[in-house]
Amino acid sequence: MKTKVYFNNSCSICRTEINEYKKHSKDRIEWVDISTYKNSESETDKKTDELYRRMHVLENGKIISGAESFLIIWKQIPKYNFLCKIFKNPIIFPLFNIVYEIIAYFLYLKSKLSR
Repeated sequence: MKTKVYFNNSCSICRTEINEYKKHSKDRIEWVDISTYKNSESETDKKTDELYRRMHVLENGKIISGAESFLIIWKQIPKYNFLCKIFKNPIIFPLFNIVYEIIAYFLYLKSKLSR
């Protein structure tokens, strides 16, 4: 089963980053734009606001959200595998998670105002 990434394509920062990953992921990852894909809620068991608040990954039947979702993406893209190795470190990950949550919150607010 292919890994599925649920992201907000209407967010310019999110779109830019995901487009970079798309170039290098080949067919390893299925990219799902939550702003246009109507089955996102049912597939993830998340409400619309939750989907817009954080990036989500469906891997092996399990939903992974937030900063941890980047680890899943980076692990599957050879060019970015080194980032997975760095950021999954038990000392670095909590800091990465905090920074992600702050940035994601402001991007969520920006997205909410434009919807």
